[in-house]
Amino acid sequence: MYWIAFGDIHESFGVLGSIPGLGRAQGVILTGDLTNRGSRESADRVIDAVAAINPRIFALPGNMDTDAVEARLAQRGMDLHLRVRELAPGLGLMGVGYSTPTPFGTPGEVAEATLVGWLDATHALAASFATLIVAVHEPPHGSKADMLGNGEHVGSPGVRAFIERARPALVLTGHIHESRAVDRIGESTVINPGMLAGGGFVRIEYRDGALSAELMSV
Repeated sequence: MYWIAFGDIHESFGVLGSIPGLGRAQGVILTGDLTNRGSRESADRVIDAVAAINPRIFALPGNMDTDAVEARLAQRGMDLHLRVRELAPGLGLMGVGYSTPTPFGTPGEVAEATLVGWLDATHALAASFATLIVAVHEPPHGSKADMLGNGEHVGSPGVRAFIERARPALVLTGHIHESRAVDRIGESTVINPGMLAGGGFVRIEYRDGALSAELMSV
Protein backbone atom coordinates (compact mmCIF):
# COMPACT_ATOMS: atom_id res chain seq x y z
CA MET A 1 0.00 0.00 0.00
CA TYR A 2 1.25 3.49 -0.74
CA TRP A 3 0.14 7.12 -0.59
CA ILE A 4 1.44 10.27 -2.29
CA ALA A 5 1.78 13.56 -0.39
CA PHE A 6 2.60 17.08 -1.54
CA GLY A 7 1.64 20.66 -0.75
CA ASP A 8 2.25 24.35 -1.39
CA ILE A 9 0.36 23.99 -4.64
CA HIS A 10 -0.56 27.67 -4.95
CA GLU A 11 -2.93 26.95 -7.84
CA SER A 12 -0.05 25.60 -9.95
CA PHE A 13 -0.61 21.93 -10.69
CA GLY A 14 0.89 21.30 -14.11
CA VAL A 15 3.28 18.66 -12.77
CA LEU A 16 0.51 16.39 -11.44
CA GLY A 17 0.55 14.17 -14.51
CA SER A 18 4.27 13.57 -14.05
CA ILE A 19 4.04 12.12 -10.53
CA PRO A 20 4.60 8.38 -10.93
CA GLY A 21 1.89 6.17 -9.47
CA LEU A 22 -0.37 9.03 -8.42
CA GLY A 23 -3.50 7.47 -9.87
CA ARG A 24 -2.91 4.07 -8.27
CA ALA A 25 -2.11 5.37 -4.79
CA GLN A 26 -4.44 4.49 -1.92
CA GLY A 27 -4.78 8.22 -1.32
CA VAL A 28 -3.33 11.68 -1.90
CA ILE A 29 -2.40 13.89 1.06
CA LEU A 30 -2.35 17.65 0.39
CA THR A 31 -0.45 19.52 3.10
CA GLY A 32 -1.79 23.04 2.61
CA ASP A 33 -1.63 26.19 0.49
CA LEU A 34 -3.83 24.86 -2.26
CA THR A 35 -4.57 28.43 -3.34
CA ASN A 36 -3.27 32.02 -3.26
CA ARG A 37 -5.76 33.64 -0.86
CA GLY A 38 -8.25 31.78 -2.98
CA SER A 39 -11.99 31.38 -3.25
CA ARG A 40 -14.20 28.31 -3.29
CA GLU A 41 -13.75 28.27 -7.05
CA SER A 42 -9.97 28.39 -6.76
CA ALA A 43 -10.08 25.45 -4.36
CA ASP A 44 -12.29 23.50 -6.74
CA ARG A 45 -9.87 23.98 -9.62
CA VAL A 46 -7.02 22.49 -7.58
CA ILE A 47 -9.11 19.69 -6.10
CA ASP A 48 -10.60 18.79 -9.48
CA ALA A 49 -7.15 18.59 -11.06
CA VAL A 50 -5.98 16.15 -8.40
CA ALA A 51 -9.26 14.21 -8.37
CA ALA A 52 -9.10 13.71 -12.13
CA ILE A 53 -6.07 11.50 -11.45
CA ASN A 54 -6.94 10.20 -7.99
CA PRO A 55 -10.17 11.16 -6.16
CA ARG A 56 -9.07 9.76 -2.78
CA ILE A 57 -7.93 13.07 -1.27
CA PHE A 58 -7.13 14.20 2.28
CA ALA A 59 -6.37 17.93 2.41
CA LEU A 60 -5.29 20.64 4.83
CA PRO A 61 -5.70 24.40 4.48
CA GLY A 62 -2.47 26.39 4.64
CA ASN A 63 -1.82 29.99 5.59
CA MET A 64 -2.58 31.10 2.02
CA ASP A 65 -6.00 29.43 2.08
CA THR A 66 -9.11 31.31 3.19
CA ASP A 67 -12.05 30.12 5.27
CA ALA A 68 -13.88 29.54 1.99
CA VAL A 69 -11.23 27.00 0.98
CA GLU A 70 -11.50 25.20 4.31
CA ALA A 71 -15.29 25.13 4.01
CA ARG A 72 -15.05 23.70 0.51
CA LEU A 73 -12.73 20.91 1.65
CA ALA A 74 -15.26 20.02 4.34
CA GLN A 75 -18.17 20.13 1.88
CA ARG A 76 -16.35 17.76 -0.45
CA GLY A 77 -15.56 15.32 2.36
CA MET A 78 -11.78 15.58 2.13
CA ASP A 79 -10.91 17.99 4.94
CA LEU A 80 -8.13 16.71 7.22
CA HIS A 81 -7.83 19.77 9.47
CA LEU A 82 -8.37 18.74 13.13
CA ARG A 83 -9.34 15.27 11.95
CA VAL A 84 -7.97 11.73 12.14
CA ARG A 85 -8.37 9.18 9.35
CA GLU A 86 -7.62 5.48 9.29
CA LEU A 87 -5.42 4.69 6.30
CA ALA A 88 -5.01 0.98 7.08
CA PRO A 89 -5.46 -1.24 10.14
CA GLY A 90 -3.15 0.21 12.78
CA LEU A 91 -2.14 3.20 10.62
CA GLY A 92 -3.64 6.63 11.26
CA LEU A 93 -3.32 10.06 9.68
CA MET A 94 -4.03 13.27 11.61
CA GLY A 95 -3.92 16.80 10.29
CA VAL A 96 -3.57 20.38 11.48
CA GLY A 97 -3.54 23.20 8.95
CA TYR A 98 -2.81 26.94 8.82
CA SER A 99 0.36 28.54 10.22
CA THR A 100 1.62 30.82 12.94
CA PRO A 101 1.80 34.55 12.09
CA THR A 102 3.94 35.58 9.12
CA PRO A 103 5.24 39.02 8.05
CA PHE A 104 2.77 38.96 5.15
CA GLY A 105 -0.60 38.96 6.91
CA THR A 106 -1.89 35.88 5.12
CA PRO A 107 -5.48 34.71 5.72
CA GLY A 108 -4.76 31.39 7.46
CA GLU A 109 -2.68 32.48 10.46
CA VAL A 110 -3.28 31.57 14.10
CA ALA A 111 -1.42 32.09 17.35
CA GLU A 112 1.27 29.61 18.34
CA ALA A 113 -0.78 28.56 21.38
CA THR A 114 -3.79 27.85 19.18
CA LEU A 115 -1.76 25.69 16.82
CA VAL A 116 -0.28 23.68 19.69
CA GLY A 117 -3.70 23.24 21.27
CA TRP A 118 -5.04 21.93 17.98
CA LEU A 119 -2.18 19.46 17.68
CA ASP A 120 -2.70 18.10 21.17
CA ALA A 121 -6.48 17.84 20.83
CA THR A 122 -6.28 16.11 17.45
CA HIS A 123 -3.56 13.76 18.67
CA ALA A 124 -5.86 12.65 21.50
CA LEU A 125 -8.26 11.38 18.83
CA ALA A 126 -5.52 9.18 17.34
CA ALA A 127 -4.64 7.20 20.46
CA SER A 128 -5.84 3.89 19.03
CA PHE A 129 -3.29 3.80 16.20
CA ALA A 130 -0.01 1.96 16.63
CA THR A 131 1.54 3.98 13.80
CA LEU A 132 0.72 7.62 13.16
CA ILE A 133 1.38 10.07 10.34
CA VAL A 134 1.02 13.77 11.20
CA ALA A 135 0.30 16.26 8.42
CA VAL A 136 0.94 19.81 9.66
CA HIS A 137 1.43 22.79 7.35
CA GLU A 138 3.69 24.63 9.80
CA PRO A 139 7.16 23.02 10.07
CA PRO A 140 9.00 22.40 13.34
CA HIS A 141 11.52 25.00 14.43
CA GLY A 142 15.22 24.25 14.24
CA SER A 143 14.96 21.55 11.59
CA LYS A 144 16.02 21.16 7.98
CA ALA A 145 12.36 21.69 7.06
CA ASP A 146 11.98 25.30 8.29
CA MET A 147 15.00 27.14 6.88
CA LEU A 148 14.86 30.26 4.75
CA GLY A 149 17.44 30.74 2.03
CA ASN A 150 19.65 32.69 4.44
CA GLY A 151 19.68 29.80 6.91
CA GLU A 152 17.25 31.37 9.39
CA HIS A 153 14.88 28.93 11.11
CA VAL A 154 11.30 30.24 11.06
CA GLY A 155 9.20 27.23 12.05
CA SER A 156 7.20 26.65 15.20
CA PRO A 157 8.82 25.69 18.52
CA GLY A 158 5.44 24.34 19.57
CA VAL A 159 5.25 22.01 16.58
CA ARG A 160 8.72 20.74 17.39
CA ALA A 161 7.81 20.16 21.05
CA PHE A 162 4.66 18.33 19.97
CA ILE A 163 6.69 16.00 17.73
CA GLU A 164 9.13 15.33 20.56
CA ARG A 165 6.39 14.27 22.97
CA ALA A 166 3.96 12.58 20.54
CA ARG A 167 6.68 10.74 18.56
CA PRO A 168 4.72 10.09 15.37
CA ALA A 169 6.36 7.82 12.84
CA LEU A 170 6.19 10.45 10.09
CA VAL A 171 5.56 14.19 9.88
CA LEU A 172 4.55 15.73 6.55
CA THR A 173 4.98 19.49 6.46
CA GLY A 174 5.59 22.42 4.12
CA HIS A 175 5.09 26.21 4.23
CA ILE A 176 8.78 27.06 3.70
CA HIS A 177 9.18 26.48 -0.02
CA GLU A 178 12.96 26.61 -0.19
CA SER A 179 13.36 24.10 2.65
CA ARG A 180 12.77 20.85 0.78
CA ALA A 181 14.33 18.33 3.11
CA VAL A 182 14.22 15.14 5.16
CA ASP A 183 15.12 15.36 8.84
CA ARG A 184 14.75 13.46 12.11
CA ILE A 185 13.36 14.73 15.39
CA GLY A 186 13.77 12.01 17.97
CA GLU A 187 12.02 8.95 16.60
CA SER A 188 10.11 10.88 13.93
CA THR A 189 10.96 11.40 10.27
CA VAL A 190 10.08 14.91 9.08
CA ILE A 191 9.68 15.67 5.37
CA ASN A 192 9.02 18.96 3.59
CA PRO A 193 8.70 18.34 -0.17
CA GLY A 194 8.73 22.06 -1.06
CA MET A 195 6.43 23.61 -3.65
CA LEU A 196 4.56 21.24 -5.94
CA ALA A 197 5.61 23.38 -8.91
CA GLY A 198 9.20 22.45 -8.06
CA GLY A 199 8.34 18.79 -8.51
CA GLY A 200 8.68 17.59 -4.91
CA PHE A 201 6.45 14.92 -3.41
CA VAL A 202 6.56 12.17 -0.81
CA ARG A 203 5.85 8.51 -1.43
CA ILE A 204 4.69 6.71 1.72
CA GLU A 205 4.63 2.92 1.87
CA TYR A 206 3.10 0.62 4.48
CA ARG A 207 3.93 -3.06 4.29
CA ASP A 208 3.57 -5.75 6.96
CA GLY A 209 3.07 -3.11 9.64
CA ALA A 210 6.20 -1.15 8.67
CA LEU A 211 5.99 2.45 7.46
CA SER A 212 8.54 4.08 5.16
CA ALA A 213 8.62 7.41 3.32
CA GLU A 214 10.82 8.84 0.60
CA LEU A 215 11.22 12.40 -0.65
CA MET A 216 11.07 12.28 -4.43
CA SER A 217 10.98 14.67 -7.38
CA VAL A 218 9.58 14.53 -10.90
